[in-house]
Amino acid sequence: MSRDRDPRTLRRPARSALIATSVTALSLTTGGCVVVHGEREILPSTTRAEAAEALRQFTTAYNAADKAYDPALDADHTTGALADIDAARLEAGRANNPGGNPNHTPLKLTDAKFTIPKKAGWPRWFLVDAAGNKGGTARWLLVFTRGSLDAPFQVAYLTLVAPGKVPEFKKDADGWAEAVPANAAGLAAAPDELSRSYSTYLKNGGAAFAEGPHTTQWRALRQKNAKKPGLVTQYVDEPLTNGDYAPLALRTADGGALVFFTTRHYEKQTAAAGTTVPAPNQDVLALTKGEIKQSLLMEFVSNEVALAPEGRGKVTILGRIQGLTSAEGS
Repeated sequence: MSRDRDPRTLRRPARSALIATSVTALSLTTGGCVVVHGEREILPSTTRAEAAEALRQFTTAYNAADKAYDPALDADHTTGALADIDAARLEAGRANNPGGNPNHTPLKLTDAKFTIPKKAGWPRWFLVDAAGNKGGTARWLLVFTRGSLDAPFQVAYLTLVAPGKVPEFKKDADGWAEAVPANAAGLAAAPDELSRSYSTYLKNGGAAFAEGPHTTQWRALRQKNAKKPGLVTQYVDEPLTNGDYAPLALRTADGGALVFFTTRHYEKQTAAAGTTVPAPNQDVLALTKGEIKQSLLMEFVSNEVALAPEGRGKVTILGRIQGLTSAEGS
């Protein structure tokens, strides 16, 4: 890459889109064989027992991958934003520690609460809210999704949220939650608008989002880092909304929505003539192509969870996990 190339010209192909397939499930009853069309019938996304088993399988695979620094070991259990972030983290870890993770501590998730929406069509998905032995007192929110009846559940979103910030969800008499359509009206922002509006906000500011560490404070930090003696940093933010990156939302008890969505971010550091970019850490170097001389372009994928209130109001970003996915020096 030439040193004066605009960071917006660098694009990486997204992971393969999640294909929504029409699967017909057969349900045996005392009256015989009844055909249930999963793409039309409003049904729970899964059973509570199956959800608990999916969480167990994910945790086992995640720990094996982390211990060995081998992304192949949990690739079947992750998708979307988490797959991008996790695979790059493991790739960098293996490059620097070929023998595995010397600091591995198994992730343990306890006090798991399952929120399973009743919905039609694919993907089917559910939310796990659990306590973890990492991340302090934060609650771990994991969104499991699958695109067909015979596909495994995979975690598309993983975020950490401060205790007490996870909202109460709207549920029916049987305890099933309500999925909010991507284009739902009546909210401060429709789920399929959030990725784009958040990307625009990071560039231009505005009143769409409430103040906090992932909005006003992050913008202030970027502005502070944009120009330092001998170094200029540029930022470009992009929405990710399709396939594995599609937003998923649950109706809250107060009529709003808890929304999970994805964004992509580029950060380009350019050193003044006669100087070099400050040396990045070993994990960044492991994911960097080319020789870092006067510029370093880093690509990040971020998954967010936000509260969109009913009617008008400001969207609150409750949590965000971001990971470096690639870098290029020149």
